[in-house]
Amino acid sequence: MDSEWRIRPESGECAEFYRGYIAGVPDGDIRMTLALGLEQTLRLLWEIPAERESVAYAPGKWTVKEVVGHLTDAERVFACRALRFGRGDETPLPGFEQDDYVRRGGFEARTLTDLASEFEHLRRANLLLFRGFEAEALGRKGVASGHEITVRALLWIMAGHELHHVAILRERYVTGGP
Repeated sequence: MDSEWRIRPESGECAEFYRGYIAGVPDGDIRMTLALGLEQTLRLLWEIPAERESVAYAPGKWTVKEVVGHLTDAERVFACRALRFGRGDETPLPGFEQDDYVRRGGFEARTLTDLASEFEHLRRANLLLFRGFEAEALGRKGVASGHEITVRALLWIMAGHELHHVAILRERYVTGGP
């Protein structure tokens, strides 16, 4: 049933921390939202001037390359959780410390084009994975980072997380910034 893919996660489907990401996602089929988000993100990345790729807009903030690396890392983590819980794996999964991942990611040694390509390929692979999920998989739950979460919430969080970081990139590196 395609209508299942349009249902916004309810408050009990994830930790409160993620509700802001979900709230920022427009209504509609979450698979389409993720596909359109990818296209918008890639277009935005091509607008960022090369001289800003390795600049943080403020002390302690990530560079453009680090943000894209973080998006890719988070996409992998969220998709792995969705796969495992969607297939009925009830093993509790640990959290991940995003700052440690970024610090050890080696993103500054890579080109923005390479990082964007990795994100693109990962998202496209995830969209194929999600296309194979039966509607019932969306309501399956698991525990990640000590909190119960549904597959549906994970997909909406992926979209909202991307929108959150794209808004920062647009504001700080395309329309304004350092």
